[in-house]
Amino acid sequence: MTLTEQTGGAWETERRLTAIGRTGLSVPARQAVVDQQITSDSSVLDYGCGRGDDVRALQRIAMRAVGWDPHYHPEGSLDPSDVVLLTYVLNIIEDPEERRRTLVKAWELAKETLVVSTRLTWEKSKVKGTGFGDGVLTSRRTFQHLFSAGELRSYVEDATGVRCVSAAPGIVYAFKRDEARLGCLARRIAPAAIWLASDDAASAIASVVDYTERRGRVPRVEEMPTQMAELLAHLNTAELQRIVRVSANPEKVAEGAKKSTLTTLLFLGVELFNGRGPFGCLPLSTQLDVRAFFSSYKEACMRSDRLLLKLRDDAYVRGAMNGSKVGKLTPTALYVHRRAIDYMPVVLRLYEHCASLAAGRPQEWTLAKLRHQGRGVSWLDYPEFDTDPHPRLRSSYMVDLATFKTSHMSYEQSENRPLLHRKHEFLHPDDPAVPKYRRLTDSELRAGLYANPHLIGTEQGWEAELVRCGRQLRGHRLIKRY
Repeated sequence: MTLTEQTGGAWETERRLTAIGRTGLSVPARQAVVDQQITSDSSVLDYGCGRGDDVRALQRIAMRAVGWDPHYHPEGSLDPSDVVLLTYVLNIIEDPEERRRTLVKAWELAKETLVVSTRLTWEKSKVKGTGFGDGVLTSRRTFQHLFSAGELRSYVEDATGVRCVSAAPGIVYAFKRDEARLGCLARRIAPAAIWLASDDAASAIASVVDYTERRGRVPRVEEMPTQMAELLAHLNTAELQRIVRVSANPEKVAEGAKKSTLTTLLFLGVELFNGRGPFGCLPLSTQLDVRAFFSSYKEACMRSDRLLLKLRDDAYVRGAMNGSKVGKLTPTALYVHRRAIDYMPVVLRLYEHCASLAAGRPQEWTLAKLRHQGRGVSWLDYPEFDTDPHPRLRSSYMVDLATFKTSHMSYEQSENRPLLHRKHEFLHPDDPAVPKYRRLTDSELRAGLYANPHLIGTEQGWEAELVRCGRQLRGHRLIKRY
């Protein structure tokens, strides 16, 4: 039965009722600001802005934003803008052809970047109604087509004809220029350099030396903050390089070069996974890293390609996990805290980044779980990791890299949530919290609390073992139960 036959003629659902009021930025708009897709230099159009809350929130932080909505703001501007937000619009359109036309129109209006977000299939339990077309019709006569993360990315790529980046679950970026896409990838892998404050030539030189030791090469003037470049304008390139070579610690420079080489390989591997562009499209700093640490772009690409191929080798991945300086290795996976994630071997960092590009890394997560048989990554959220001696799991989000299928589990309503032990094992050994966490683990071992490991993985089982051993917790201290 067609849509028209079901409804008895031309008819639209009550889309206006899906527009909710917000006091701050929506999750997709906030993500776009965090990822520097929306900046003070950008013009922003919220296409299908509903009540216009994102527009007002962006304007409050000095962003140039306007909105249009067929019901609430039909008088709004529809001029092309640098960034177009299409926020929770596609999922409420019941006609598949109109849904695609809306996406194409938004893409046409975007001069630089299109930010698309939809509700996801894991929210199915929240949508009550009857089957209708390819979605659900609610009692309020609103419609919802819930996307999977992989479906959303494929849908946007098919409509726009470009490779997209999954920014977070249910949020996809499409770029008009490959340079912008690659710049986004580079920022996700290696955040922008932090420069020491400089207010005179001497402090500016000290900042350049610091950069050189961390990066493994002298920066170009184009990479420096404008004020710093002005402070050093009296020095030509050769003079600056001579001063830096004399001042920099050679061992630190060598270590910085090693890190930059690995980061470049990681970026190029992720780039290949997401669609590799020509050398000239790479961010300037990445181009300079390639020239400094490789004989050619071709050589760098060949090395990164070999690294990506290693992800298919179970023995190699398991060896990297065994050799990792960070993380807790179990019979099925490696678990690593987000503060330690960048200390994993580069092939494991590539593994986690590829998963995040395939389905989006959630905004809130504490541990990454990397399977060593099959290829799948889960991001686990323990919001009280640092304050609770045995933090409870709030949610998990998993992507299978073989099928790109995703799944989400929430434990917020569970009466017997999973919890963590031996917290220090998930962190880097130099993390300042490790000694405190290790002392707690040692005292729990001495008290016999780990004698029945199959019982202590949930709240109720752990509490029963505490009672059995006559112990209770006071912060990160184990004391006798009175």
